[in-house]
Amino acid sequence: MDIQNLLDDIVGSIKPRLGQGEVANYIPQLGAVDAGQFGISVATGDGEVYASGDAAVPFSIQSISKVFALALVLAGDGDGIWRRVFREPSGNPFNSLVQLEHEDGIPRNPFINAGALVVTDKLLSITGDASGAVLDLLRQESGNSAIGVDAVVAESEARNSNRNASLAHFLASCGNLENPVQDVLDNYILQCSLEMSCTDLALASRFLANNGVRVDGTALLSSPQTKRINAVMLTCGTYDAAGEFAYRVGLPGKSGVGGGIIAVVPNNCTVCVWSPGLGKSGNSVAGVAALDEFTTRTGLSIF
Repeated sequence: MDIQNLLDDIVGSIKPRLGQGEVANYIPQLGAVDAGQFGISVATGDGEVYASGDAAVPFSIQSISKVFALALVLAGDGDGIWRRVFREPSGNPFNSLVQLEHEDGIPRNPFINAGALVVTDKLLSITGDASGAVLDLLRQESGNSAIGVDAVVAESEARNSNRNASLAHFLASCGNLENPVQDVLDNYILQCSLEMSCTDLALASRFLANNGVRVDGTALLSSPQTKRINAVMLTCGTYDAAGEFAYRVGLPGKSGVGGGIIAVVPNNCTVCVWSPGLGKSGNSVAGVAALDEFTTRTGLSIF
């Protein structure tokens, strides 16, 4: 199969969907992004890269960062995190306070905001610099040392973080944070404000398709740990639309409200798409459609 021609075809076929959905304007800086952009990149296990559209344009990765934070926690502390975070789909908005209170401060999964705050807290305990550890991993795996924080997005998020602060304080009140609330929030905001392109993210995600093996040949994760991250991505990685994503795309995936989505084809490749217009669950409208077309035309689905 000619992957490059396929990606170019997808860019053409997806154009009618560009501008659909709503940009994440509850973070003002994200709301200023042009919704008419779309990029797609594929990185194979052996390092081949195919890209089309706006695949080289950096964007705010937001919740996609949660995958890499979780990987580092599993690498540094094994399965201990699962005593503090469940592994079940939430069925509720990603920033729900009601569900967290109902379940006594144990977040439903590591990819909703409450769960990601607990993961960031643990990574902060392990490394002393959670956001720095995520940044280092992304730079090393992508090969792009220029990746960094979008300071304007970080400032915008910090000014509009009351809901996340409420989640963090409730977690602390239940004894489910080890570090000061503000330290956890600061690290969480910085990791979410990292700016990367589709190609950067496709490359950085390859260890998830390679049984946990990093670009330098060392193991970040064991094969069972990699399987489990991919399983949680499939069931929980696209907020409360995980069932629809599995139905349409059929791959483990993780989205972010910046409009990006990474998807993993185990033992084969990783795919990253980006388009800022979001559906009601916070997933890129054009991005999901593009991944649907990619897996339908290639047959590259875990199903």
